[in-house]
Amino acid sequence: MKRLYVWSVHTLRSVLAATGVLAVLDRAAGRSRSGLWVRSLLAVYDADDMFRLGVPWWTFDAIDVVDDFLRTRPRARVLEWGSGASTLWLATRAAAVASIEHDAAWGGRMARELSARDLDNVHLLVVEPRRGPGGVTSAKPGFAGLDFTAYADAIDRVDGEFDLIVIDGRAREACLVRALDRLADGGLILFDNVDRARYRDAIEALGTRLHVTWTRGVTPSLPYPTRTAVIAVPRREVSA
Repeated sequence: MKRLYVWSVHTLRSVLAATGVLAVLDRAAGRSRSGLWVRSLLAVYDADDMFRLGVPWWTFDAIDVVDDFLRTRPRARVLEWGSGASTLWLATRAAAVASIEHDAAWGGRMARELSARDLDNVHLLVVEPRRGPGGVTSAKPGFAGLDFTAYADAIDRVDGEFDLIVIDGRAREACLVRALDRLADGGLILFDNVDRARYRDAIEALGTRLHVTWTRGVTPSLPYPTRTAVIAVPRREVSA
């Protein structure tokens, strides 16, 4: 069903491009949020098209929260697990972005995109999972028998604290635990796709000391609403 839907959307986009309607939608995308969302529906599962639109695949509410936050921190340092359209978007809003990617082929694609845009403030790390039992696992179908320990631990390959940490890759529960130790005072964690109960459980297991904003709504390229969590950790108290 998913393949049929994607094929249908891409076929429709080709027809709209041939008739000039796609150009009209492109202009509308630059003028309004609703226009951007409608245009993004034609970019589902098309990286080139999503890169051109220049918007992360989070809820629009979460995008607004992060955009406003980064405006207050012009020298922000960002780390993300899971590279993609968000990497390009973050690179234009932060001083430095470290992006950890588990897929070597996709990592090569991202490296070419970054080079083509002269985004030299992004440090891309490709850390593939190892095959074998135990370790840090991913519950996503197709990843059974893979150990993502090195992937989650790759945050240790970048020094310092981060103003924003984005969790949007594999083994997200383990990445969340690692993120808490490296978040700068007053920083934010963005945890995507919290429609999934296991992700909500991982966040709630950390207790009430976190302030979690559960955004739910329109998301680029998707015809249905999704959920993205934005997590704030209370500022650390300074001893007298």
